[in-house]
Amino acid sequence: MKKKLVIWGTNAQDEKVLIGIELLSEENSTKIYTVAPENSTTETFNEMMDKWRLDQAYTFPEGTTDISRPLSVTEGLLPDELKVEKGDILLRAQTEWHFVVLSAKLHEAYKSELEDIREKVDKLTEYDGAIWENLKGFWSKVQDQVQEKNLFRDHANTLRNDTNELFSKMKDLRAVLDEEFRTQSKNFKEDFLGLIGGVETKLKENANLNRLFEDLKGIQQKYRDTKFTKDDRNSVWKKLDEAFKAVKEKKYGPDSAPGNSPSDRISSRLNGLLKAIEKMEHSIHRDAEEIKFQGRRVDRTEGQLELQIRQAKMTMLEARLSSKKEKLADMLKTRTELEKKIAKFASRQKKQTEKSDAPKEAENKADKKADKESSEEAKAEEKEEQSGEGIAAALGATLGEAAQDLVDTVKAVADVVSDKVSDAVTEFTEDLKEKQAEAKEEAKKEEQGKEEEE
Repeated sequence: MKKKLVIWGTNAQDEKVLIGIELLSEENSTKIYTVAPENSTTETFNEMMDKWRLDQAYTFPEGTTDISRPLSVTEGLLPDELKVEKGDILLRAQTEWHFVVLSAKLHEAYKSELEDIREKVDKLTEYDGAIWENLKGFWSKVQDQVQEKNLFRDHANTLRNDTNELFSKMKDLRAVLDEEFRTQSKNFKEDFLGLIGGVETKLKENANLNRLFEDLKGIQQKYRDTKFTKDDRNSVWKKLDEAFKAVKEKKYGPDSAPGNSPSDRISSRLNGLLKAIEKMEHSIHRDAEEIKFQGRRVDRTEGQLELQIRQAKMTMLEARLSSKKEKLADMLKTRTELEKKIAKFASRQKKQTEKSDAPKEAENKADKKADKESSEEAKAEEKEEQSGEGIAAALGATLGEAAQDLVDTVKAVADVVSDKVSDAVTEFTEDLKEKQAEAKEEAKKEEQGKEEEE
C-alpha cells in the first residue's frame, strides 16, 4: 500500500498546482507538499510519480511549500484552500492510511511483547516449558493477524525473523534437556532390567512363586511412576511382561493346558465371586433381621443401662451392615466386568468359527487378526492380574485358590456373628465353627501343595 500520493489541484487563488501527500504512519499525521504554479508542469508530475512516490531521491522545485496535518477519520486530508479534481482518490487514501496507522500500532504492540519474551529467553540457563508455550502462543496470534491481513508483509517478516531466532535458542536449550533425559532414561532402564533379571534368576532356582509375583508387581508399580523415552519404556515393558508370563506359566501351567486359558480363568473367578456374593447377601439379610430384632427388644427393655447397651449394639450392627453393603457393591461391579470379558471371549470365538468357512486365503488372514486380538486380550488379562485390581482386590483371588474365597467369605460372616450376643448367638456360632473348620482344612491342603511345588 503506497504511502505517497501525487494529484492535481488548485490553490486559494484558483491556480493549478501539483500536490504531494505523504503519510507519516508512526506520527499518525500527513505532510502536504504544494508545488508553485509556475513549476506545476507535466514534467514535474512525471518526476514526482516516478521518483518521489517510489521513495527514490528527489528534490522538489523551488517555491514548493509543505505543511503537516494530523490524520483524522472525520476531517479531510487537505486544508480548505486546496481543492482537487478527483476527491474519491483522497477519500480512499484517507481510509487506507488510517488502516495503515492502526496496523503499524499493532506491529509495535507485538514488537514490544516479543521484546519482553526475548529478555526472558536471554536470562535462561536451561529449557523452560512455560516460556516455550508463551512463545508459541505469541506466534499463533501473529499468524492469525497475518492471515486476516491486519499486518503488512514487511512487519510480518520482521516479527517472523525475530520469533524464529528465539525459537532456535529455545530449541538449543531443549536439546540439552532432551539429552539429559535420554541419559537418565537409559540408566533407569538398566536398573529395571537388573531387577527383572534378579526375579528371573530366582525363578530358575525355584524360589517362592507367590513372592516372585509380588516382587514383579512392585517393579511394575515403580515402572509406571518412572519417566522413560519411548524406546526404553517399550524395552522394559517387554522384559517385565515376559517375566510375568514365566512366573504365571510355572505357577498355573501353560495357557494351552485344559481349563487354564484366560477365558477359563475368568470363568473360574466369576464362579467363585458368585458364591461369595450369595454368602454376602445372606449375611446382609441376617444383619438386617438382627437389627429389627434388637429394635423390638428396645421397646420392651427395662432399665436405662440395658437400653443403652441395646442401642449401642444396634449402632454397631448398622455400621457393619453399611460396610458389607459397600463390599457387595464392589463385588457386583466386578461381576459385571467379568461378565463383559466373558462375552468378549465368546464373541471372538464365534467370529473365529464363522471365519473357518471362508476361503483358505481369507481364513489365514482372519487367523492372524484373531491371534493378534487374542494376544492383546491375554495381555490385558495378565495386566489386570499383575496390578491386583478387580476381583483380586475384593476376594484375594490373585493366588488363584478356591480356599481363599471361602476364608474371606467366612471372615465376612464371622465379623457379624461374633457380635451377636442375643438369644440367636448359639445357632450362628455353630455355623461359624463348621465353616472355619472347612477353611482350615482347605488352607492345610493348600500349604501342602505349595511345599510340594517348591
